[in-house]
Amino acid sequence: MELEVLRYTNRISSEAHREVMKAVKVGMKEYEMESLFQHYCYSKGGMRHTSYTCICCSGENAAVLHYGHAGAPNDRTIKDGDICLFDMGGEYYCFASDITCSFPANGKFTDDQKAIYEAVLRSCRTVMSTMKPGVWWPDMHRLADRIHLEELTRIGLLSGSVDAMLQVHLGAVFMPHGLGHFLGLDVHDVGGYPEGVERIDEPGLRSLRTARHLEPGMVLTVEPGIYFIDHLLDQALADPAQACFFNQEVLQRFRNFGGVRIEEDVVVTDSGMELLTCVPRTVEEIEACMAGCDKALAPSGPK
Repeated sequence: MELEVLRYTNRISSEAHREVMKAVKVGMKEYEMESLFQHYCYSKGGMRHTSYTCICCSGENAAVLHYGHAGAPNDRTIKDGDICLFDMGGEYYCFASDITCSFPANGKFTDDQKAIYEAVLRSCRTVMSTMKPGVWWPDMHRLADRIHLEELTRIGLLSGSVDAMLQVHLGAVFMPHGLGHFLGLDVHDVGGYPEGVERIDEPGLRSLRTARHLEPGMVLTVEPGIYFIDHLLDQALADPAQACFFNQEVLQRFRNFGGVRIEEDVVVTDSGMELLTCVPRTVEEIEACMAGCDKALAPSGPK
């Protein structure tokens, strides 16, 4: 029964994200997208509350991990060329959903936006395809870091050995948060560190909300991201062990980029995982949705 409610919260919240994706226009305020999401969840799904304060970032704000609070209340005007990062989830009978979509405000990805987006999409899908009982969650975080660094090297922002980059924790410069967390009655649900499970004191990994091995029935978020956060980039450039990997000319192109996060809600099954979230994810699906030509999507079944 609990899992059925979580499937429902994800279905309605996914539909609401698609409505936001179709409605966003240059010149609108970020809070208009928050309002539309809340209206859809309540009017179509009876979900009176969201699971957390909506994070509706555009442009440089997408580099702020928990934007949308009282000090930065989703009040920026969305501009042409912005990337939007909307992290929003409805709540039903106290059960949470937690979904993030990233897409271009004008409906068309630039080459740079596409490169970063597809890097994050690759890490998200690789992690999900690797998940199964017995997998250690910190290894999934490390896998996401590796893929991000491979992709940033491919586009020319970094150069050198990815293994050497991992040794100096360069992945945490671009993804300073943990890969995901438990989801249930609380959006950051309990049980991440029971007795005997220790937090790993390394950049990025210390932010993981669990370091457990996966078990059937666990519900988690998978939320890799790549962000261009000025103070983290400046720290990296001041550290010779990390600065040697940067192509600073290419980096300058991304200084005001913001960031991309893709967040899915999944259930660990006996042999893999079940994807609860159902939103446009590929570049082609997103651009079609924003052009009003999207097709019906359905969550994947257990794997």
